[in-house]
Amino acid sequence: MSNTHGASRVVALVPAAGMGVRLGENKPKAFVHVGGSPMLTLAVQGLIASGSVDEVVVMVPAELVDETRALLPVSPTPVHVVPGGAERTDSVRAGLDAAPDAAFVLVHDAARALTPPALITRVVDALRAGALAVVPALPVSDTIKSVDAAGAVTGTPDRSGLRAIQTPQGFDAELLRAAYATGTQATDDAGLVELLGTTVQTVTGDAMAFKITTPLDLVLANTLVAQGGNSADSREAVATR
Repeated sequence: MSNTHGASRVVALVPAAGMGVRLGENKPKAFVHVGGSPMLTLAVQGLIASGSVDEVVVMVPAELVDETRALLPVSPTPVHVVPGGAERTDSVRAGLDAAPDAAFVLVHDAARALTPPALITRVVDALRAGALAVVPALPVSDTIKSVDAAGAVTGTPDRSGLRAIQTPQGFDAELLRAAYATGTQATDDAGLVELLGTTVQTVTGDAMAFKITTPLDLVLANTLVAQGGNSADSREAVATR
């Protein structure tokens, strides 16, 4: 059940128009099945299960709007489907346009289909506590190298100060609208907000919120769902992969 807070309404935007090229699929990645259900369905179910979201807006290719509506769960939390755009940023803009009354906005990757509801709640709680921008983060376990155009190593950053960022990323709605109004590009929504000089806070991420991008990721996700999805054993399997 959603938490309706009047002036502090939380709307989750789920861009789902990207193609599953790296998965070897010829359809939008969000429609690829994990454990018998489309990733998009699982991602939306997780948002609803958190109890922290008042509305969900899904952005898909225009020709898939009706099909998508049939895939999404029926719940007391309103779930709307709107046409997305050619680029992810275009889809997020369409989602923002469809949520004019949002006080807070979450932007969530459908490909992070196994994201635990508790992680979603952590992001929303941080927003309600006063943060303007919040991202889930995990320590980086691999050694990271910077390289030049020829592939030669130019440095080894101290990984203690590095984090891998997940979704949902949460924002004050007006801040995110202002960031998108600049027309600049970044690799994620938080990057756009950073360019405005706003501090982005982190909350503890979760290994289960990994992004299903490659065929190996898909195998792992299906295996985890078969094992019970969010069990302690599943978390350990992802954390050590």
